[in-house]
Amino acid sequence: MLIAAAILAVVAAAVALYLFMLQSLRWAEPETAAIFQLPGTSIAATSQLAYNLGFYNLFLAVGAGLGVVLLFAGNAVAGLTLMTFTTACMLLASVVLVLSDRRMGGLSLVQGGPAAFSLVFSLLGT
Repeated sequence: MLIAAAILAVVAAAVALYLFMLQSLRWAEPETAAIFQLPGTSIAATSQLAYNLGFYNLFLAVGAGLGVVLLFAGNAVAGLTLMTFTTACMLLASVVLVLSDRRMGGLSLVQGGPAAFSLVFSLLGT
C-alpha cells in the first residue's frame, strides 16, 4: 500500500509542479487563461496572486517528493508524515477550488485525484 501511496504522491507532486509552472511562469499565456477559464482582462489583475499561489504548489510538490525520499531512505515516520500532510493539503486545495467555482471541477479532479488516492493508500498502509 505504501508503494502505491508513494507513486501517487509523486504523481500529485508532478501535477503541483505543473500548476506552479502555469501560475508562476506562464500566467500571461492564452493557454493558461483557457485552462483556468479566465477572461483576458483578468490576467494582468491577478498575475501577482497567481505568482504567489504557484509557489504554494511548488512547496507542496517539494514536500511530497521529500516525503517519498524519506520514506524509502529509512526514515519512514518522517517520510509518511510529510507525504500525508502534503497530499492532504493538495486534496483540500482541490476541494476549495471546486467549491469556489463549480466550473473548475475537472481541474479540481486533476489537482486532487492523485493526492486523494495517495492519502487513502497512506492511511491504509499504516
